[in-house]
Amino acid sequence: MTGDVDAPTQAIPTNPAGPKRQRGSDIRDKPLPPVAPPASDGLIAIGRIAIIFTILAWLAYVFGYFITGIINSSYQNNIDFLVETIVYVGITSVLALSALLYLVARQGALYRSRAHRRVPRAVIDGFFDTTLPTMTVLVPSYREEIAVVRKTLLSALLQEYPFLRVVLLLDDPPNPTSAANKALLEGARRLPAELEEWLNEPRERFARTLEHFEMSELEDPEPGQVLAQMRALAAEFGWAVDWLRVRMDEELIEDHVDKFFAEQVLGALADDFAAVGAALTAAAAEESPLPRARMLQLHRRLAWTFRGEVTSFERKLYSSLSQEANKAMNLNSYIGLMGHSFEVQDTPRGQVLSAAGASGSLVIPDADFILTLDADSIVLPEYCLRLVYVMCQPENAKLAVIQTPYSAFPGSPTRMERLSGATTDLQHIVHQGMSYYGATFWVGANAVIRKRALDDIVEIEHQGGFEIRRYVMDRTVIEDTESSVDLAIHGWWLLNYPERLSYSATPPDFGSLCIQRRRWANGGLIIMPKLWTLRQSRSKRAQNNRAIETLLRVNYLASTCWSSFALVLLLVYPFNNRLLSPLVLLAALPYFAAMSSDLKRCGYKRMDIFRVYGFNLILLPVNLAGVFKSMQQAITGRRIPFARTPKVANRTATPLLFAFSPFLIIGWSVWTAWRGYVNGFWGNFVFGAFNASTAAYALVALVGVRFALVDVWLGFVERLYVSDKPREVVRVRRRRAAPEPVSPGWRDVLYQGAPATATGEYVSESAGMFRILADVPEAPVNYGRRASDRAPQGYGRRATDRVDGPADGAGRREGDQVNAGRRASDQVNFGRRAGDQAGFDRRAGDRAGDATGRRESDQGGSGRRGSDQRGRADGERAVDQS
Repeated sequence: MTGDVDAPTQAIPTNPAGPKRQRGSDIRDKPLPPVAPPASDGLIAIGRIAIIFTILAWLAYVFGYFITGIINSSYQNNIDFLVETIVYVGITSVLALSALLYLVARQGALYRSRAHRRVPRAVIDGFFDTTLPTMTVLVPSYREEIAVVRKTLLSALLQEYPFLRVVLLLDDPPNPTSAANKALLEGARRLPAELEEWLNEPRERFARTLEHFEMSELEDPEPGQVLAQMRALAAEFGWAVDWLRVRMDEELIEDHVDKFFAEQVLGALADDFAAVGAALTAAAAEESPLPRARMLQLHRRLAWTFRGEVTSFERKLYSSLSQEANKAMNLNSYIGLMGHSFEVQDTPRGQVLSAAGASGSLVIPDADFILTLDADSIVLPEYCLRLVYVMCQPENAKLAVIQTPYSAFPGSPTRMERLSGATTDLQHIVHQGMSYYGATFWVGANAVIRKRALDDIVEIEHQGGFEIRRYVMDRTVIEDTESSVDLAIHGWWLLNYPERLSYSATPPDFGSLCIQRRRWANGGLIIMPKLWTLRQSRSKRAQNNRAIETLLRVNYLASTCWSSFALVLLLVYPFNNRLLSPLVLLAALPYFAAMSSDLKRCGYKRMDIFRVYGFNLILLPVNLAGVFKSMQQAITGRRIPFARTPKVANRTATPLLFAFSPFLIIGWSVWTAWRGYVNGFWGNFVFGAFNASTAAYALVALVGVRFALVDVWLGFVERLYVSDKPREVVRVRRRRAAPEPVSPGWRDVLYQGAPATATGEYVSESAGMFRILADVPEAPVNYGRRASDRAPQGYGRRATDRVDGPADGAGRREGDQVNAGRRASDQVNFGRRAGDQAGFDRRAGDRAGDATGRRESDQGGSGRRGSDQRGRADGERAVDQS
């Protein structure tokens, strides 16, 4: 993640080496297999039954408790109860809808797991024999720990891809003041050179090996020569295995992420190479020579794995680039430079990049595909190869984004990180199912993007004379979600690849989790109106708008809002006990049963469903805060600052409201249970007791009572704290004198010109934002107008732009202008009355077969009447003046 606006958090030292492993933490030491096992027929049948059962239970409740009451006039003399019933039925309906859509998405994921067949590696290698698309990996970073960024960059560099360029997009202020931030920035700047040196030995070795094999091509090789080449290639694979395992042993293992990188990136790549080397040795022993094309592919595999290049870029060094503090503009600034070269110029406003043709000192290569990768994410070795193979298939020409929704790192040491990882793995299933129905959303942690698709949705703005390009929308803090809808509006589609090939860090404590989840809950309501635009654009293209796709998209954007408000009302308001029904619980039962089964399939426990419920319950105020921020932005029009998720070893302090809210939820739930017990409302008693128990578990086991109290105290004291530094007294008069103009320096005068403000200060211009349309605008409607009033094809265009060639009089089509740039009253044919036309539109008695047979009154220069013929010196008639 990246961005300049940090959330107001405090780092509380706990353990320099990382959090201590807690009881009940994740005991898994291996990730799930990349390819999920195909769903069985029984599992799919149970999923269908769960969907039908949920619908029938909800319909039975609505009909039995609401429609029947209206028919029997039960609400005739009790308006209060009618309103209460409507609210309660509405609440249960939106919650049942979210539960139903989870089951539907889950069912789609089951269908995809059964249909997916992994493409053999030889087929992919054969495809890349003739197709060599380029890729640039963009890793946005803002004050990240060097060890975290290093693992991300290495996982990208070790991709088995032909032409790969990795760019670390540093968004740190270029001149930090604190020693810690300065050390982070200097370390990040040194990192690309260190990684280049780290990969130098295998890069040069396998480049020479590949070149030697290509130069030693034999027209009719003997089997013994081919077998010798196979043994030599097996030895090269063995050398790569030894080198990788040495690097694996040298890795410093401090936490579960370090272990994952060493085993699943370095170790898995070494194991894969070892298997290939063993296969080559076995084939040579059986005297089964491989075709030369396959040998070349294996040589290229070694060379491509280690030849990626890595560099860094800092947009804040240049005043000509956007300085907005968010991840999207960090990406946009670099993408807008791709494919061009620049010269760096020093100006009074700082360094600027000016276009320099093809000979600039700063050259930014273009690429066919872009991989965006968060600085705390890791991709497995075949990520790029398999995803680009899918994008290059002819049937996927309009595929803009392909990704594998990230999973959580196994072996998390804290209970909080384990449960947040469990919800992340559940979302992986949901996203895979949404692709089955065409409702894919781009998840920003990692994705392969077609560069041409980004060019279709680019928005251009001019600020201070410089062009600012927006490819990834930054109107909200969930920039990837809005860009997904924009791509769909322009006719592109997105896909979640049905494998687990990417992993990302999850928050280890409640403070950092609050920052992440509040950002996720913000922005969905603002993007909602674009779904209507999407439906309209598809209707214009004669494409179907499936209801299930629209429902899934609406649920993805707005379910956090309606679910949060619904749960608050259920917790706070004491609904009539008569409204409670077993049918409500039956409607929710399939949802909880299916989620419990999914947790078990992801390597967790079935009983974790209750822990996840309590986990979401204490996050209720966090989600509401994000929703209110979204409403604030919609009303005020001001963008919400991007708050990055802290990735530090120390604990992040929780804001006062979020630290105190679990105590409020537990207290109110206990009060609800006690009141239900006293009044005999057993439904309210069970509901309150269940909420109190799950929330209490979440507070004790996940947040920690001591940590929560410390955060409450810190938040309370922070609001009481007053700085001991005396404030500067500023006396303000009622009427201020106009400030004296400031004389600008000579550099400013030469660079910006004379200031045009009363204060003598320079103000940056902004022409505003305008959209570059992907399609040509439709022509204006012509029906209902006279033929003589319609603009001819060549009207208003330069002579060299006309279809019929230059306007030299010869071969000009009827209806074209005589002279470009003349007024309508000066034209021969266009816009004149029927009686004034010199050609086919005149009366029969006025025609004489050609221009010489016109009436004398009409023979004035170009066929105008004598009353219309006046010199330019005398002026035109009043009716001809515009």
